[in-house]
Amino acid sequence: MRKIIIFIAVLLTALIANAQTPWTLQQCVDTALANNRNIKQRELMRQNNEIALQQARNNLLPNLNASAGQSWNFGRSQMADGTYRNINSNSSNFSVSSGITLFDGLKMKYEIDSKMAQLKLSEANLEKIRQDIALSVSSAFLQVLLNKELLQIANDQIKLTESRLEQQKSLVSAGKLAEGELFEIYSQQAKEELNSTQAKNTLKLSLLDLAQILELSDFEKLDISIPADLMENELQLLSADAVFASAVKSRPEIKSAELQLQGSQKNIQIAKSFYFPTLSFGANLGGGYYNQVSTPLSTGVGFNLSVPIFNKFQVKNQVRSAQIDVKSNQLNVENAKLELRKTVQQAYYNAVAAKSKWDASTKSVTKPTALQTKNTKADAPTCMNCTKLKTT
Repeated sequence: MRKIIIFIAVLLTALIANAQTPWTLQQCVDTALANNRNIKQRELMRQNNEIALQQARNNLLPNLNASAGQSWNFGRSQMADGTYRNINSNSSNFSVSSGITLFDGLKMKYEIDSKMAQLKLSEANLEKIRQDIALSVSSAFLQVLLNKELLQIANDQIKLTESRLEQQKSLVSAGKLAEGELFEIYSQQAKEELNSTQAKNTLKLSLLDLAQILELSDFEKLDISIPADLMENELQLLSADAVFASAVKSRPEIKSAELQLQGSQKNIQIAKSFYFPTLSFGANLGGGYYNQVSTPLSTGVGFNLSVPIFNKFQVKNQVRSAQIDVKSNQLNVENAKLELRKTVQQAYYNAVAAKSKWDASTKSVTKPTALQTKNTKADAPTCMNCTKLKTT
């Protein structure tokens, strides 16, 4: 009995896996975001920048190092009292040292700020590619919806032509219509079947495009569900300026360009920090053994000051190079805003045109119905008069 239950469970699982379940738009977007390799690479870059930021902060801590050594000498060797004797000897030594940078022209502080900007930049780039993938999925999803509708229209037209053909055949059989009149309908039927075949192939190609964006290996069983509230709400259009003002504050490509600018500004401060002296503090502890005789422990502390005097103009040129990078990134910010404004304006006018087309289509559907209702009411008295005349 248990084997039968397991067999039924496996069979049901296989049937469910092979079932053609329509995908919603949200499922398509979630799958694309989970499978996309570019997103995974951007995430790895973000993790690397996070590690770099942590290391920049850790550089503020003191270091601690230990060392040990063992040596053997054969023949003439120096003894512990400074004299030399022809004897084999061995010695051991160990030491522990620590140091910390007290002042370096705030270079480490600026490096932390720079790594922070790079981390935020990687996060903005990651968000941008996520939004681009979501937009690509949405466009491909809507294209599949359109092609499904076109295929349905083509199939409906075939049914209408078939119905008309049957009616015409009945008229030919009754002798009320010449048989030659059917040839035109046959030609129309063949043309509509060709349109249906082309619409079916176009739908398959659009499903293939969607499957490739989702990075699915099998698209033959892929199908999408039509949203129930696709045209539920009336389209409300904001002005292009209002959309741009909102987008420039939130779009990741603008944030990315601005963070790149901030990072280059920090690089100027890092380059200038090399003009300043570096002050560090260190301490050490050491000892050892000579021929199994321990030597006294030695300890020491000290400060070290390094003052740059002449470095072949390297620092000056590094500062100039960093300043050029800032100007270049300022232009990148302006270009990013300009491209965003162009995109918003194009999308706005496309939306206006689409809304106008939708309104015109709605009127073309409602007007004939209203005219038909009006004509029916106007014709009613005439028909009544005709009835009265026939009765009299």
